[in-house]
Amino acid sequence: MSLVDEFEFGLDAPICLTWELTYACNLSCVHCLSSSGRRDPRELTTAECKSLIDEFERMQVFYVNIGGGEPTVRPDFWELVDYATAHRVGVKFSTNGVKITPAVARRLAGSDYVDVQISLDGATEEVNDAVRGPGSYRMAIGAMEHLAAAGFAGFKISVVVTRQNAGQLDAFQAIADRYGAQLRLTRLRPSGRGADVWDELHPTAEQQRALYDWLLLHGERVLTGDSFFHLAGYGEALPGLNLCGAGRVVCLVDPVGDVYACPFAIHDTFLAGNVRGDGGFARVWRESELFTRLRAPQSGGACTSCSAYDACRGGCMAAKFFTGLPLDGPDPECVRGQGAIALSTVVAGSAPKPSLDHSHRTAPVPVTIARRPPQHACNESPLASSVSPALAASARPTLTPTLGPALAPTLGPALAPTTRPALAPTTGPALTATAGSTLAASAGSV
Repeated sequence: MSLVDEFEFGLDAPICLTWELTYACNLSCVHCLSSSGRRDPRELTTAECKSLIDEFERMQVFYVNIGGGEPTVRPDFWELVDYATAHRVGVKFSTNGVKITPAVARRLAGSDYVDVQISLDGATEEVNDAVRGPGSYRMAIGAMEHLAAAGFAGFKISVVVTRQNAGQLDAFQAIADRYGAQLRLTRLRPSGRGADVWDELHPTAEQQRALYDWLLLHGERVLTGDSFFHLAGYGEALPGLNLCGAGRVVCLVDPVGDVYACPFAIHDTFLAGNVRGDGGFARVWRESELFTRLRAPQSGGACTSCSAYDACRGGCMAAKFFTGLPLDGPDPECVRGQGAIALSTVVAGSAPKPSLDHSHRTAPVPVTIARRPPQHACNESPLASSVSPALAASARPTLTPTLGPALAPTLGPALAPTTRPALAPTTGPALTATAGSTLAASAGSV
């Protein structure tokens, strides 16, 4: 049985576990998969987070991908990072760079069990900032400069491939080479705020073909995880995990402890349980009805008659769900054109909406002479109590017309997991000898 076949039936512990520590974020990316912005007051406490890390250690989860929101704005972020690494749980966190100062970069460079991923969605300031917000390009580049100067080799630069930046792949690779980093490309999914802009941002069919050809040439140097297995329908399989790992080897723990099958599937349909319940995370992972069902043999529906099915496996579950397609139907970006045909039959407005939205408020806040303070400081600024007033004020969203009216209400980062092949896996017997090299190139990027 191949390693991918082992993955299909699930493992005793996830090998790609994304943990969103907070929904608070200083940006408001138009395609943010978790619709982040404002902190949820119900998020796990420091003590609960440490208990969860203890559980990860007992389950032999060898690393977690920490994201958000912007995880570094949580006041106990570094405390939790130190606690995790002290308990043999490696940390790989995604950031827009807001907290990566020269001193922080030196600290990170001195750790063997922490990896960093900087989010960048344009090789130029104009392209990046149209999606992530004004000033975000310079902030990300500044973080890269600090990491490179500190001697942190091999940090990741994460790019969500869009219609606007698909022609900049060589330029992204040049930026990675300049700073001694590794490029990571991920697929745009119609998840979170991405559902609102997917039609406008997702690559065209021609761009997908060009991306496929580029990855065939450069894929051994570039991390992709399971982002582009739907492109395998063109012929040759790409490097990476050619499998939807949702609920099998992949899951998400959100800031309030809810466990979802996939970071891109934040919807009640894919909610398996909560770590605060009896049995904690281990019971959710090993016994939940949802995950048990996902690990059972799946029907590919009409796709099974396609000659490309064994390669593409029918595509991405989240991409289908949030575009209104059946889970046993074609991927909306099917390279054989079946997705486009299926999408033409979807009734406008009928596609499911993400269950949660923590986006920054865009409506004016009424002000009176005797103005009352907000119930929660983070309702006005996600950085309240954790940064200076000047920086907190700058976190409030600025609208831009660059990509059209549909994008005006939302600007900022999509934080996703990261990968670094430094930690020896211990999750399940089948992984001991093989997963180190395979997962370094694949499963850390969902």
